[in-house]
Amino acid sequence: MKVLIVGSGGREHAIAWAVAKSEKVDKIYCAPGNAGISEFAECVAIGAMEFDKLVAFAKENEVDFTIIGMDDPLVGGVVDAFEAEGLKVFGPRANAAIIEGSKAFSKDLMKKYNIPTAAYENFYDMDAALAYLETAKMPIVLKADGLALGKGVLICNTLEEAKEGVKEIMGEKKFGSAGDKMVIEEFMTGREVSVLAFCDGKTVKCMTSAQDHKRAMDGDKGLNTGGMGTFSPSPFYTKEVQEFCEKYVYQPTIDAMAAEGRPFTGILFTGLMLTEDGPKVLEYNARFGDPEAQVVLPRMKNDIIEVMEACVEGRLDEIDLEFEDNAAVCVILASDGYPVSYKKGYEITGLETFKEHEGYYCFHAGSKFDGDKIVTNGGRVLGVTAKGATLQEARKNAYAATEWVSFENKYKRNDIGKAIDEA
Repeated sequence: MKVLIVGSGGREHAIAWAVAKSEKVDKIYCAPGNAGISEFAECVAIGAMEFDKLVAFAKENEVDFTIIGMDDPLVGGVVDAFEAEGLKVFGPRANAAIIEGSKAFSKDLMKKYNIPTAAYENFYDMDAALAYLETAKMPIVLKADGLALGKGVLICNTLEEAKEGVKEIMGEKKFGSAGDKMVIEEFMTGREVSVLAFCDGKTVKCMTSAQDHKRAMDGDKGLNTGGMGTFSPSPFYTKEVQEFCEKYVYQPTIDAMAAEGRPFTGILFTGLMLTEDGPKVLEYNARFGDPEAQVVLPRMKNDIIEVMEACVEGRLDEIDLEFEDNAAVCVILASDGYPVSYKKGYEITGLETFKEHEGYYCFHAGSKFDGDKIVTNGGRVLGVTAKGATLQEARKNAYAATEWVSFENKYKRNDIGKAIDEA
């Protein structure tokens, strides 16, 4: 069968790698793709938001199955556009992708259906938000309502910081129209865990757990990014936590969406905070996390196409998800200066080394061809992933592999997975 993947990051590279392993697939396209993805797929110069062109390409090339990797097209209704033409596509429709597209919607959904989350208020007016802060307890969390590339969350320790944050989000529109509305919520403490799940509108099948590192610098300092590294599984996601979340979070979320007339098919990403009062939902995403996909997919034993087809056809209950009994760690190699300002266009060398080592992967996030060279083309450039028998071994392997590749202004955090030692 022919498969089209929509997106251009490390997540889509990991998906392409997994799809290429399927015996059912003999041709992969990726729109627009990147230099790394081109190893597995024919990259086509169509943007992820060019729905008409994507649909036309799928029809003209007799694509059997399309996988949407990114949040923007999902929230924008790309799945609806494909389905309207009778094309098979994996991902939630726009009315279900709103669970990621609007933080105010997802918070209201959790409140209505008693899904554990932080206390919060939604605001549509800057002055009202500023007035609310005067009596609020610090620290506090400010969230732009819409999509902001994983960066629209501010943790404020003082009233002055919080007021400045509200002005940035709603007044200066630092995150664009994502800040037309905002959520102010209580600050929770505890371990963070990310859990990805396949969904078919009624059944939920969870993948192995992972943990992301959002801040740009060591020690969880600096600005929020799209993710600087991950490890899987999380030693803090115990059997007891898993059972609680299956009963009170994952299935209730899918049931709630169905009850609201928004059946959710695709990947539900649940970001959890393991608080003293039990697990609580930090956020939902409507697609694979990036870089979480880069540690979860290499550990998955199943044929990804078989699982995704079961989701689209409403028979996910027939699938048993299986994962290797090992661990994986991903360290992001970024351009120095990310996420604020950075230079690109530098040649990347040493990529061929990964082909010589089993259990090591280099997923491209921001790369492109410049003639016959591969050069940097983004803030997050590569995701270096390695497996190991234990998390400690996987971490050691991943950091060793980051030395195999070079480019000018290469930057990485040095403490990805450090929390493993505290488990």
